[in-house]
Formats: sequence, structure tokens, C-alpha cells
Amino acid sequence: MKINVWSYKNEYKSIREKILKEVDKVFSSGQLILGKNVKSLESNFSKQLKIKYGIGVNSGTDAIQIALMSAKIGKGDEVITAPNTAVPTVSAIVSCGAKPIFVDISKEDYLIDVSKIEEAISKKTKAIIPVNLYGQCVDYDKLLPIAKKNKLVVIEDCAQSTGSFYNGRPSGSFGHLSAFSFYPSKNLGAYGDGGFIGTSIKIYATRAAQLRKYGMKRYYYSEEHGINSRLDEVQAAIINLKLRKLKAWINQRRKIAKIYTKFLRDTSLILPKENKKNFHSYYVYVVQHPNRKYIMNKLKKNNIFCNISYPFPVHLMKGYSFLKYKKGDFPVTEKLSKRIFSLPMYPQLKNSEVLKVVKSLKEAI
Repeated sequence: MKINVWSYKNEYKSIREKILKEVDKVFSSGQLILGKNVKSLESNFSKQLKIKYGIGVNSGTDAIQIALMSAKIGKGDEVITAPNTAVPTVSAIVSCGAKPIFVDISKEDYLIDVSKIEEAISKKTKAIIPVNLYGQCVDYDKLLPIAKKNKLVVIEDCAQSTGSFYNGRPSGSFGHLSAFSFYPSKNLGAYGDGGFIGTSIKIYATRAAQLRKYGMKRYYYSEEHGINSRLDEVQAAIINLKLRKLKAWINQRRKIAKIYTKFLRDTSLILPKENKKNFHSYYVYVVQHPNRKYIMNKLKKNNIFCNISYPFPVHLMKGYSFLKYKKGDFPVTEKLSKRIFSLPMYPQLKNSEVLKVVKSLKEAI
């Protein structure tokens, strides 16, 4: 029995007929791009996030880039974020012409260390992109006052936190803008690429809607330079369908996490911590151990496959060497990148599979 770190196949089996029905409706409608399914998703997801506006785009990366462009952040500007993140967070900043400025993370929860943000702010700083990583939110009670004091735009990177809450409010409802990914492995994943921008500020919503379509306000006339980033109808229809199941699937993720925590708390693994004020959606269940490679290899021999999020800090990647960061600049991120790994986590995992992972881990440690 092979246990993958993630798989959509059992999910697909359970809703296959409904998905195929929705896809057939799209193909029969005569409209494949930016039609009624996209509008419906934009409305439905915005309501769930308790924000006013939603804009469907081609990917989570584009969602961040367009959010930045909507706030007129570009060449010469600096944007603060964490080095323990997926490349797209940084790629989007660079693609809009701005410069990423990194702040190290906390060793307790792997999220940006809010206490270190102010020392990274300069006259060029225009925005902060807090990454709500692994399924849990940054400490917004502390971050938002810093942003307000320094007149900075806050753009939440919610690629991994769909379905999470902080102080009872949904992830994606704290920043001036928020960016979501519908990549297949996400809590709310499409069967292809997709992204979403959320905001309650009308001017940002209006600009984002134009920027996703070459900066066009009216038919084939560009008001400003934009990009091609339109969410297609097929993916919107699928996400709309899955949105109805999101709450139940998040609850199942939390049940799986509870089993892991119960049976692994007395081992030498360091387990994830659910911060106070947070409702963790467990996009991934991240543990850490100094013997990561040995443990992962032992699990692999038992047909259990884990993942590392992330093995290479962005600031040390060749593609971002022009930023002039060096080894040792962010010691917490660098240390944890050699220790953390993710256990299998998705709603369709059976209890027997979860317990097999637990048993194999205990034998490997």
C-alpha cells in the first residue's frame, strides 16, 4: 500500500460525476474564459472570506503580482516578506519590479518573526507580504499596527491558508489585499492552475480586474500595462463545487493532525504548534528532526512518501543571488530548512494509513 504525501485521486472518485457534469456545462455553454462560473466563484469565495471583492486570476503567483501592481508597487520599491516561503512569493515581487527584503522566521511556528519587521523597514519600503504558512496565520494583532504606523500595504499570501482563521476571522480578510492559490494540492485546489485576489478596497479591486486582462477597462483598449491572467471557466466551476466541501475537508485535516499529534508527541520529532487565536487548516503537517534524510528514506522503504517545504531558502538560491544575501543572514530559516518535512496529509487519508505512518515513523526514529 503506497501512501503519498498528497493525492487527489480518491477525492476525484468521490465527486467525479459532479465534476464531469460541471465541466460538460462549461463546454456546452460557449464561454470558456471569464464567464458566469468565474463571477459566481468571485462572489461565493468573497462572501466566505467576509470581504467585498474577489478577482479570479490564472495562478497564486499572478495573484500576488497583480495585488502588488494594483497597489502601484513597482520599480524602486521594497517589499518585506519571509525567506521560508515558496519561490512564487518572491518571484511575484521581482516580476512587478520591486525588491524583496527578507525577515527571518520564528523557530516556534515557522512564520515571519513580527518582532524583527520594523528594523527591516526603510524609506523605500511600501508593502509587507506576510506568508500564512502551512495552514496557519501570522500574528496580525502585532503586524497590522506596524504596517499602519509605517503606512505600508499589507498583502496576505494565503496560498497555504485557505480555511484558516485568526481571532475568528478568515485568513485573507486582514490585509489590504490577499492572494490565494488554487493549485491542485491546496486546501481548495483546482484540477489545473488558478488564483484569487481578495480585497474590500474598491480601487484595488477595479485595478486588479483590469490588470488581469492587459489593463483593459473596455473592449480591447489598454488603459495601462497589465498581464494576461484570466481564470478559466472550467477551473472556476470545479473550485465552486469544491468550495461547498471545504469546511468538512478542513475538519478532516484537523482530525488527521490530531491523530499524528496524539501518537507522536512523545517521540523525538518536533511537532507543529497551533498558535493561540489560530484555527489551523493543516495544509501540511510539518515536523522537524535532525535525522530527516534517514527517517524519510526509512519511510520510503515502507512506501510512505513525505515532502520538504522548503529544502532551499529563497535567499540562497542562484536565481536570487542578485539580492546579495549570503549564508548566515537568516539563521532560523537556514537551520530549519535542513530539519523540516511534511507527513502525508489530505482529507481522503484513511485512519489505517495515518496509523501506518505513525508506526513507521516510530520505528525509524
